[in-house]
Amino acid sequence: MKEVRLSIPAHLHAGNPDLTGDLGRIYGTLGFTIDSPRTLITVRKSNGIEIKGEDQENAKKYARSFFEKFNINGGAEIIIENSIPKHLGMGSQTALALGIGTALSKIYGIDNVSLEEMALKLGRGTVTALGTYGFKLGGLILDGGFRTDMKGKMIPPLIFRKDIPENWFFVVCIPKSPIPKILDIKYNEDEVLNNLKPMKKEISAELSRLVLMQILPSFLEGDLITFGKALTKFNSRLGGFWSDFQEDAIYCDPIVENGIKLMLEKGAPSACQTCWGPTFYSIVDGEKKANMIQDELRQYMLNVGGGDVFYTKSNNRGASASYS
Repeated sequence: MKEVRLSIPAHLHAGNPDLTGDLGRIYGTLGFTIDSPRTLITVRKSNGIEIKGEDQENAKKYARSFFEKFNINGGAEIIIENSIPKHLGMGSQTALALGIGTALSKIYGIDNVSLEEMALKLGRGTVTALGTYGFKLGGLILDGGFRTDMKGKMIPPLIFRKDIPENWFFVVCIPKSPIPKILDIKYNEDEVLNNLKPMKKEISAELSRLVLMQILPSFLEGDLITFGKALTKFNSRLGGFWSDFQEDAIYCDPIVENGIKLMLEKGAPSACQTCWGPTFYSIVDGEKKANMIQDELRQYMLNVGGGDVFYTKSNNRGASASYS
């Protein structure tokens, strides 16, 4: 095999059910795989490591890590034709790492390594496995968190995965103004997570009940109204826990907070911030509704410094690949 081409979907976080850790396991992540944006990469066998396109520094890091971890004296030409926006809560680095790792494993004939093992070797998916299972399977994902004595040494197990209905559309908004302060948080993310105070048991209990008794059952029943209401509550309740890093607010920035309010006022059943933000999103029934919410958010963005607004369907397949 000389060349592998991969198309990898983005994902959106809803949140973590348990940040207490007193049961020996922590985090867990609920989220969604979406059809756009995508990372598109082409990988070819080569004598050295040559990167073309976007995010070259990280791409080279993942390629070098692959050759080192698998003890291969080889090289690759990696062409990144498009990439998921970096560090904005949509899984850009997991997509890039797993895309490069998957492609190189095919080119160099490594057939006995699972995607979960690949993620672990490349340093991805150890806190949240949403990106790993989104790459592998797509759809709505819930992972079970990692054992508190195994941080960085295991991939959280998959607890629930289901196709997202075809008539559910995601309206996604990325405001420009808050991006610099989010990048500052991302730069110090390891320090923040390593020194995180435990969540009160009562909050973890409430979040877990919302997932188990409202979010998942209403999703299986196709009840977008109940699902959306519970999802919004879950996301905002969790946001309060992170308020120390969000200027004592539920969301990362007033632009996001007001954008979420606007989505709900215009009839979106749900509105959530993904990860640290500033990306936020809603899930609506049908393309007509998605287009209407998109137009409202585009007008709002013009008044708050600009930003990208789009709608997309879900992705229920994960990454796709072609070989030659």
